[in-house]
Amino acid sequence: MGLSLKEKVLIATGAAPDPAGVPEQVADLKGHEQVNPPMNKTVMEWLARYNDEFDGALPAHIDRSTFFAAVRSLLPTLARCTPASTLDALLACARFGLVPDGRHAAIVREGKLARFIPMAQGYVDLMCRGEVQSVVVEVVRERDRFEWVPTAPLGEDLLHVPARGMKSERGEATHVYAFVWFRNGNRSRAVVLDREEAEEIRDEHSRAYQEAVAEGREDSYWHRFFVQMWMKSAVRRLPKYVRMSAELTALMKADDAGEAGEAQSFHAPDAETARLLAEADQAHAAAEASQDAPAATTKTRRLPVKRSQPRRKPSRRARRGRKQAA
Repeated sequence: MGLSLKEKVLIATGAAPDPAGVPEQVADLKGHEQVNPPMNKTVMEWLARYNDEFDGALPAHIDRSTFFAAVRSLLPTLARCTPASTLDALLACARFGLVPDGRHAAIVREGKLARFIPMAQGYVDLMCRGEVQSVVVEVVRERDRFEWVPTAPLGEDLLHVPARGMKSERGEATHVYAFVWFRNGNRSRAVVLDREEAEEIRDEHSRAYQEAVAEGREDSYWHRFFVQMWMKSAVRRLPKYVRMSAELTALMKADDAGEAGEAQSFHAPDAETARLLAEADQAHAAAEASQDAPAATTKTRRLPVKRSQPRRKPSRRARRGRKQAA
């Protein structure tokens, strides 16, 4: 009986014993102290051995050729990563239906490990599969006009008027804010993070940043893309005001596992599970919207109205009879 993909990755990383009769492609992954061969055609041929796994992981709207077109440009930066961690990071990315294009997700090298990093747009994509219509994430700079009163009514709590000119002319980034528009037309409260709060998140929660600082390096993703990670941190706090879907919860777990240097693909749902979760979220959103929408007009049957009849004038014979009686 063949090994499952989870078993293959565990063997490759040394987390599970090597059983007898390990398939040849797993033997290639063994010995995680060794590094990948040069990241060129050879590696794409090696990844092609897992075509079935990637076809099963990717959702219907992303085909394997599109996904690997983005992967191919990343290969030189992953040259010294272990094969097992490269496979794990790519499968995690695929199972969430994200393309590693640097905007939705990134695959980066941290030491000898490849890591899947969902970016702000990746979180937005998953949120918009449920009850969220759109997500607004903006960077505030020194010369912008910015006011935030969290206790004010929605619509009056936030004011941001960007200064004129290029980004460099607007000054350094000072805040990042994010909020969502729901499908029923309502807006969530805003999450606002200043620079100091973003640095605290980086210093306390990013293992890669901590290791880079300890080794005197400045090559972690927080070092190289501070503002993008700042934006992602703001989006990650939106679930305080947005119902968490199962897929979004899984993405946060996979993201945290990457920060801790652990395998990430095990947290990601397979394509069929992700489809069912998305359908459940859409059904929930539709049910919520139906409660908020005005009741549909229905054709009602009018009850009969009892009308008062006009009094008829008595006949001449009746009048004559009344006179005789009088």
